Amino acid sequence: MFVQISKEEYKKEVLKKAWYQTNNIIWTIIFLYPIFSIVDFIYANDIWLQFFIVRIITVLVIYGLYSLFQGKKYNYRTLLHICFLILSATYAVLCNIVNLQVQTIYFLIYAAILLFFNLQVFWESVNSIIQTLAALLLLAVFYNTLNENTLDLVISNGGQFFFIIAFISCLIPNARYKVIARDVRSQILIEKSNEQLKEQNRDINEKNNIIDRQYEQLRKLDDQKNSFINIAGHDLKNLIGSIVMSNNMLKEEDYRLSSDQKEFANYISESAEKMQYMLNKLMDVKEIESPEMKFNMEIFDINAEVMHVFKGLIETAQMKNIHLVDNILKLPLNVKLDRVFAGQVFQNLLSNAIKFSQTNNNIKVITSLQRQKFVFEIIDEGVAIGQQELDMMFNKLKTLNDASASIESRLGLGLSIAKLMTKELGGELMYRSDDNGNYFRVEFYVIN
Repeated sequence: MFVQISKEEYKKEVLKKAWYQTNNIIWTIIFLYPIFSIVDFIYANDIWLQFFIVRIITVLVIYGLYSLFQGKKYNYRTLLHICFLILSATYAVLCNIVNLQVQTIYFLIYAAILLFFNLQVFWESVNSIIQTLAALLLLAVFYNTLNENTLDLVISNGGQFFFIIAFISCLIPNARYKVIARDVRSQILIEKSNEQLKEQNRDINEKNNIIDRQYEQLRKLDDQKNSFINIAGHDLKNLIGSIVMSNNMLKEEDYRLSSDQKEFANYISESAEKMQYMLNKLMDVKEIESPEMKFNMEIFDINAEVMHVFKGLIETAQMKNIHLVDNILKLPLNVKLDRVFAGQVFQNLLSNAIKFSQTNNNIKVITSLQRQKFVFEIIDEGVAIGQQELDMMFNKLKTLNDASASIESRLGLGLSIAKLMTKELGGELMYRSDDNGNYFRVEFYVIN
């Protein structure tokens, strides 16, 4: 998070800080300056009343100037210069008309006022130097007109303390100005950072509200999905039950069926059983919403399962004049998988290969054992589906637009499901589509 400070912002905050310090100085003078008449009463009793009046007038003038400068928004430095010149004038007179024995006290008070001024003021050190030089000039002017003592006596009776304190105090405003300016910059940075954090917090809260609303919508959609699955599942169960019942009625009169018809009836029975198994999995809401679906793992010959799928799709391929080439191992290879879902993977891949293949193409179905893995391969040397379209079908579950009127509509759901099931069963599915055609490959570990 990067915060920038403009010159206008910086000047505005510096001016506020300067006026704050100026307020402290002016009001301290207004309240304390008349009290110094107590010192006059003790050490200069003969003139204390006159100077008490002078102090009151000085305070009133300073207050009037302060009100004017604040109302007109004049420069605070000018106000401070005028106020300090007035104070310097009165104390320069006092230091030169009081008795020599008490001059030290008045010089120390004058130096204390100058020191207080430089400790509180917020301006560049050059202004303090100007005020110190002005104070020395006023002392010199009133010394020549009012003081009858020699210069060495004046210096030895407090003048040396005033000079030392005055010049040392001129060093204070420079460091103070830098420190306060740095604090002002830090304060601005903190305030702007806080504003940014507040704004970001508001944005986060708004996004959280949006997420909450979207979550509520998704929850409702999920409820609708579950409701739809339950309704559709029960309807599908009834349909499958009707298929099983009708098929059983056929089997009861198997003496009237030919060998091919008996084979088809058995195939219908197996397919119906698989459909019932998968539907039961789908209907199990707990398994649908759990991180992992529970499979019915069993040991079986995977080559036999591939052959079963292969035979079941021969008729489908022949309807498109597509020739399926059998390169399936005749030796048993045992795996420990869910037979139904593993068979569904092979079914989806081969049926989609037939669906997307061109008429009169050859599709090779190959199984092999490589590095303790069962390998299932489909090689279609016809027109390539396209790597980009395959990526979409395997990964996005999106409907693909037809490349031409001769190509069938491609939903790609079967391929996406095949990839998901392969991963869940601990296998690996690969594919490619290039100038050589289309290639699909599935690998599962075999049992030693």
